[in-house]
Amino acid sequence: MPGLYLHIPFCEKKCIYCDFYSIESFRQYDDFLSALHREIAMRADVLPEHTSFHSIFFGGGTPSLLTDVQLGGLLDALRSRFRIDEDAEITVECNPGTVDEDKLRGYRAAGVNRLSFGVQSFHADDLQFLSRIHTAGEAEAAIGAAQAAGVGDVNLDLMFSLPGQTPERWMHNLERARALGTTHLSCYSLTVEQGTPLANMVRNGMVTMPPEESDAALFDLTMDTLSEWEFRQYEVSNYAREGYTCRHNLTYWRHEDYLGFGPSAHGTWRGRRWWNLSSLQSWLDAVAAGRLPEAGGETLTADTLRSEYIYLRLRSEGIHLPSFTRLHGGDLLTAHRRYIDSCIAAGQLRLDGDTLSLTRKGILVCDEICAALM
Repeated sequence: MPGLYLHIPFCEKKCIYCDFYSIESFRQYDDFLSALHREIAMRADVLPEHTSFHSIFFGGGTPSLLTDVQLGGLLDALRSRFRIDEDAEITVECNPGTVDEDKLRGYRAAGVNRLSFGVQSFHADDLQFLSRIHTAGEAEAAIGAAQAAGVGDVNLDLMFSLPGQTPERWMHNLERARALGTTHLSCYSLTVEQGTPLANMVRNGMVTMPPEESDAALFDLTMDTLSEWEFRQYEVSNYAREGYTCRHNLTYWRHEDYLGFGPSAHGTWRGRRWWNLSSLQSWLDAVAAGRLPEAGGETLTADTLRSEYIYLRLRSEGIHLPSFTRLHGGDLLTAHRRYIDSCIAAGQLRLDGDTLSLTRKGILVCDEICAALM
């Protein structure tokens, strides 16, 4: 089922590794919020289908810079323009340094039922290196405040393969996350994205990234540990306790439709993809002129849809072969039988009935396998 995504681009401080569109700003948000309300209305006017949406996700940037009144107003606008399921999953990404129990109680009263905290690490030196604005203590307090406010579905983002990070230090992060009673963990390897301060630091010799073998060992440790603790790995980087899989994540991984609002947001609907202007001022100007603030769009070809389906499904729940044939034509198993058999023999793929999926070993070479099947 489809979802709704709202991009709130403001941050108190941009992290050295982040390549998402964001702005360091404490300015008044009134103009931005008014424009976001107008974009919601314009998009609803050109969407004739009476579709039900099962998830709303506030990402950024730092959406938790919004007050409960501001966020509640956006939710009211969505509810007035779109059919939102009564039990819809509503997630807000939070920086632990920007929330307290009162704000989170306001979010909960507005309908928020899931929070995602960008913790990254419980080590002070890691947080300083990553240019995070919160402390480990503030992260723990924020998670406790979420639970006290009545939000029981809490995700933590944690980051491994930091320079100098040992298995022991990474295990400390996982153990703290478990002890705090979180229901979902997103565990990512630190990636050097072009154009970021981290990329400049690596290029200038100020930072040395860990070797691939170290990254793979920490990934193995993560999978082993979280499996033992009964967190199910339902996507390469995402792990959930029973009943707490993120619906909005699954919208992406199942290659389903979603609408995006705000600067740089993307959307996909009925075979068309678009992306919004990645400039706050240009986005504001377009909306003020009564235009959808798209920077570009494309009609997705059959080959593109096929390739993306393979990549997204292999990274998550696996490819149900009869569904693949129904949606995209052709028999994937027959077309790539020799390669698939070799991956099964190497312990990288498994065929359970009609579903082809990655093994633990295969996850480590996911991109290579996807490329071969595309």
